[in-house]
Amino acid sequence: MHDAVVIIPTYNEIENIEKIIRAVFSQEKKFHVLVVDDNSPDLTALKVKELQTKFPNRLFLEVREEKSGLGTAYIHGFKWCLSKGYNYIFEMDADFSHNPKDLVRLYEACHENGADVAIGSRYIKGVNVVNWPLGRVILSYLASIYVRVITGMRIRDTTAGFVCYNRRVLEAINLDNVKFIGYAFQIEMKFKAYKKKFHIVEVPIVFTDRVRGESKLSGSIISEAIFGVIQMKFNSIIGQD
Repeated sequence: MHDAVVIIPTYNEIENIEKIIRAVFSQEKKFHVLVVDDNSPDLTALKVKELQTKFPNRLFLEVREEKSGLGTAYIHGFKWCLSKGYNYIFEMDADFSHNPKDLVRLYEACHENGADVAIGSRYIKGVNVVNWPLGRVILSYLASIYVRVITGMRIRDTTAGFVCYNRRVLEAINLDNVKFIGYAFQIEMKFKAYKKKFHIVEVPIVFTDRVRGESKLSGSIISEAIFGVIQMKFNSIIGQD
């Protein structure tokens, strides 16, 4: 059994999925890939099934009935990966905003340097974001400051979606009790790990906005992140997980 698996959640990523899978498999470190597809109308899952014949025992697919949110897709993936015995479980987008070459750096931070959670961080060395409009850069940067102030976490990129978890972190978190489904999910997972005193590190990366396909960001997702952080902090104060 290989020790590391990359979860890639998809919804209408037909333009990216083959390229990102091949890019992950081209790394010197041998990763497995689990695609969690929300029954994409563009037949993303069908393309993954075709690729499974070329990458047997390395590429896996879980298809859900409908689009149910990023957070629930990752929770589904986490449970699958834990049941299969992987020690290092990654989150990564399908659209190349996360560079597959950085997977090895996140892996080394956990496997060799003892971190429990390694975050691919955009904000360790200035603002390392390419092709985002200035307004979105400012929104993301201020959001991370806002989350740090509310939660007390010393994490500079609290909304990052490029993460490596040691399995013991996911085993310690009640995954069925994770409430948020959008970007707030990323904050909530980090906060739960922080509250349980796991060792969290940030690894500097360059984030590049997607060139193919459409962004899934929406007003409701932003609203969940803004107001959800306050609720999350309040719940932790009154002793709710």
